[in-house]
Amino acid sequence: MTDGPGVRRDGSGGPLPHLGLLALVAVGLVAVNLRPGATSVGPVLAELEAGIGLSPAAAGVLSALPGLCFGALGALAVPLSRRLGLTGTILLGLVVVAAGLLLRVLTGGAVTFVLLSALALGGMAVGNVLVPAWIKRQPADRVRLMTVYGTGLTVGGASGAALAAPVAAAAGSDGWRPSLGLWGLAAVSALLVWLVVARRERGAVVPEDGGGAAGRLVRSPTAVALTAMFGVQSMNAYVQFGWLPEIYRDAGLSATVAGLLTAMLTGLGIVGGLVMPTVIDRSRTLAPWMVAFGGLAVLGYTGLFLAPATLPWLWAGLLGLSGWAFPTVIALINARSRHPRVTARLSGFVQPVGYLIGASGPFLVGLIHAWTGDWRLVLALLALSGVALTLTGLRVSRPVFVDDEMAPADPGGAPA
Repeated sequence: MTDGPGVRRDGSGGPLPHLGLLALVAVGLVAVNLRPGATSVGPVLAELEAGIGLSPAAAGVLSALPGLCFGALGALAVPLSRRLGLTGTILLGLVVVAAGLLLRVLTGGAVTFVLLSALALGGMAVGNVLVPAWIKRQPADRVRLMTVYGTGLTVGGASGAALAAPVAAAAGSDGWRPSLGLWGLAAVSALLVWLVVARRERGAVVPEDGGGAAGRLVRSPTAVALTAMFGVQSMNAYVQFGWLPEIYRDAGLSATVAGLLTAMLTGLGIVGGLVMPTVIDRSRTLAPWMVAFGGLAVLGYTGLFLAPATLPWLWAGLLGLSGWAFPTVIALINARSRHPRVTARLSGFVQPVGYLIGASGPFLVGLIHAWTGDWRLVLALLALSGVALTLTGLRVSRPVFVDDEMAPADPGGAPA
């Protein structure tokens, strides 16, 4: 409903300002800061072990934390937003991210480092869940905002992994501290911009959360399929980031080449973040894309099974294109809901459960590899996950709104 130029009523009666360029900058900055705190740790694990006495067991916990925190703590975001509103809760999340990332580089103990990492990841989990809902209630530019958001997530994750080791090496002794602390400063910059957003939104009424709607999400086939698709894609992404370099190295490629192939896979994800929100907005059906995502995954893993070192760039490229499913499912959280409160609920359902599913992937791959001694069974099972990706994707490709599936039916069967 329009309420004059530049403002809109969101259904709860509160006028929302048209933030324009400020909204694009705010969404871009928060998106870029929702991954590096996790992805920047792996490349400097050896330095952490030497610097703070991080044990192999603690390193394992640290590696599992992102998926666990994104899942378990992300579920708290929507209830918290009932009290603080969407913008206020995103602000709080950024405060927690900045504090956790900055304080952990000052510690000298492994336990404290892990706890502060969990704190920062909890703040990121809040942003994961609530930013799509915040975008949903903007008066305009939603497709561009989702494009910036999806791209920012991938750019941030890739930057965290790519910059960690070079910055640590350039910083010299204890270089892991400035390397990881860099992202705490980046979170502060995002926080400052969101303070401006909060000031501009002052007086706008945040949509109510919708009462018991979350409990009915399990009755929505679209919500369940979105969750399954998110889980399958997250599982593949975690496995690829964690194990693909080792798969290539076991096939005889050098560590440098394996790293470059993984970087290429990630780079293709950035292109997907730019492309897919517009595709979703303009396509009559997404079914061909969903078939392609699953088919590309099957082909990529099959290639790794049969001839990993023959055309390694082709298999990484196929898996990278299949990874366009990630920005697709993120954008569909927004596209398959009408009201911002349903978007928040849907995001708070899809992402926590999906991340918990995804977090199990690297763990199970490690167990299977240790049990079999090679990668054949792992790659065969991962190829089958491409079938699951297509089946769940075909379900969410239907132009159905979760709001309608959640709506109570009257005695005649029509939505109330």
